[in-house]
Amino acid sequence: MLKKLVVIAMLSTAAFAQEAAKPAAGANARKPARTKTLTNAEFDAYLAHPEKVLLVDVRRPDEVSTIGGFPVYLSIQIKDLKQHLNEIPRDRGIITVSNHAARAGAAGDQLEDAGFKVLGAVGADTYQLDGGKLAVKIPVPPPAPAAAGAHPAEAAAH
Repeated sequence: MLKKLVVIAMLSTAAFAQEAAKPAAGANARKPARTKTLTNAEFDAYLAHPEKVLLVDVRRPDEVSTIGGFPVYLSIQIKDLKQHLNEIPRDRGIITVSNHAARAGAAGDQLEDAGFKVLGAVGADTYQLDGGKLAVKIPVPPPAPAAAGAHPAEAAAH
């Protein structure tokens, strides 16, 4: 009898431990964006009228140089978006860009909350995988090497 109680206690302890190890529902889940993810056809239709749209690319420069991007855009990383709202023109519809549209959707929501007209979000990598053509990748140049024997501050001054 004691052996059965010990086994039951061990099994129930293991079950509670497994349940406790699970994160609360949605604790780490990203809230879905309200901003619509554009299809390639929708995005291309907007790009046919560049005077009416502004692309805000929220990726890091290394992501743009690795994957590629679109010919003309405003580059503001998503973490810096709120500090640069005054620099974004309000006379055009905004399309936000990231690699797969997740960050772009979140950025679109932020911009819409700030009163911008957001047309949608697009993922540059997704756009290309679905047959879209990206602009040529522009490599990020490596930092210039310091002159031999010179102090780094002195080399930068020259």
